Amino acid sequence: MSTAEKKPAKAKKAKAAPKAGAAIDPSLYDIVLAPHITEKATMASEHNQVVFRVALKATKPQIKQAVEALFKVNVTSVNTLITKGKTKRFRGRLGTRGDVKKAIVTLAAGQSIDVTTGL
Repeated sequence: MSTAEKKPAKAKKAKAAPKAGAAIDPSLYDIVLAPHITEKATMASEHNQVVFRVALKATKPQIKQAVEALFKVNVTSVNTLITKGKTKRFRGRLGTRGDVKKAIVTLAAGQSIDVTTGL
């Protein structure tokens, strides 16, 4: 028999569970960009909801995972919306604001996030 026929199969490495004091994955900050602080978002906080600006290509499961990992809370649901950029004039020249994706994250009862500390 040749050596090519006797090659053992490589075992796949299993991902280790994150430790309690483990560092936070920096790629999570590419998903959750900033808290969105407005009067409407403040009123939503009375219903255990927090509003974040997120990446345009972020999905609901990615947003849920990122918020849970960054803030160590339980997320019950995520609602998203995309605000299309407006055309504005600045010193007579036309310009376009960028599109913004917002995520309204509902937290489990009794949990909260202090968005004034920032990310």
